[in-house]
Amino acid sequence: MSKQKSSKVPGFYKLSVKQRVEKLAEVAGVSAKEFEALLDLKTADLMAENVVSTFALPLGVAMNFVINGIEFIVPMATEESSVIAACSNGAKIARIHGGFTTECTDPLMIGQIQLLDVADVKKAESALMQNKEKLLSLANQQDNVLVGFGGGARDIEVRVLDSPVGKMMVVHLVVDVRDAMGANVVNTMCEALAPVISELCGGRARLKILSNLCDKRLVKSKAIFDAEKMGGDEVVDAFLESYVLASIDPYRAATHNKGIMNGIDAVVLATGNDTRAVEAGAHAYAARKGQYSSLTRYWKDEQGNLVGELQMPLALGMVGGAGSIHPSALLAKKILGVSTSQQLAEVVASVGLAQNFAAVFALSTVGIQKGHMSLHAKNIAVMAGAIGDEIETLATRLVEDELVKIDYAKKVLEQMRKK
Repeated sequence: MSKQKSSKVPGFYKLSVKQRVEKLAEVAGVSAKEFEALLDLKTADLMAENVVSTFALPLGVAMNFVINGIEFIVPMATEESSVIAACSNGAKIARIHGGFTTECTDPLMIGQIQLLDVADVKKAESALMQNKEKLLSLANQQDNVLVGFGGGARDIEVRVLDSPVGKMMVVHLVVDVRDAMGANVVNTMCEALAPVISELCGGRARLKILSNLCDKRLVKSKAIFDAEKMGGDEVVDAFLESYVLASIDPYRAATHNKGIMNGIDAVVLATGNDTRAVEAGAHAYAARKGQYSSLTRYWKDEQGNLVGELQMPLALGMVGGAGSIHPSALLAKKILGVSTSQQLAEVVASVGLAQNFAAVFALSTVGIQKGHMSLHAKNIAVMAGAIGDEIETLATRLVEDELVKIDYAKKVLEQMRKK
């Protein structure tokens, strides 16, 4: 995996952008020139339709991550000012007890073939099982390269559902997609199998497409957050009281999980992966028991420390898609230093846990606005018209006065300039 020196660089956030690039080039093994690579319009035109320009987001790095004993500097693309700082702080507290430990399943994706008008469901299911090996062989003929890398179709499952248009069969094709996200190969396999399956079952095929609820492609990250560093037993108890609401109430769980995705989406986007697919899988998985709930669990260990765990599906790719041609995504993956989709998933899940811990920690103590607004104050200062050194001075004043608002910022800026 990663060969970086250390993800703990004290005062990194205090450095200028130029100094950060130089430091990151030193510790992550990339050249400073690589940070100048931008998405050109010619490449952008290959990635989307009707391209007229490109749209940039800030690319930052989360520090302090230790995952399975290995140091990671984690690239994150996000416009929300407090996300990277909070994530880095969560990782810093986790590293006291060794950082994050992870588990990851094989990268199995599910393709669905919908069958309608099947006269005898049991007979159809029996026919599928009798011909399973032939069907899997046909599926694997669609991608010899994937099979050569050790992936390919692994299993066939059958579900029978009642619906307003009658009883239907849904055939699941389980595919090991290795280091790809998997959508294209799974869809191709499903389309190849559909007419054969339709003939075997005596029905007609309608949909042939992958599912973004990839609940066979799971990753789990776990960490111990030091009680003393958090502020003692009372703070740990306050944290647990706050977390419990997300475990029982979907209204709170939605915001709780959004906090997780603040971190996850930023890494997924930075590495050129599909944020919409990841979001869909995460939220569907959170509702798998019939009520939407938290993707994380927290409890207290025998020493009184807080233990956190995140488990969720993650369909990520190291090859193919935007991540293979977008210069910023290529740079992000180089900084990260992972080589497989499973390793990437382990990092992303750990970021989600760190982000969630930091958010609930703030909510249960000082409140979410204090840290967020101190970072957001610079944005407000710029929006108010501040330039150069005025930005830092005005932002500091807004935080001190606890009035991080655009109208107040304009008033203070006007006073500053008169002086």
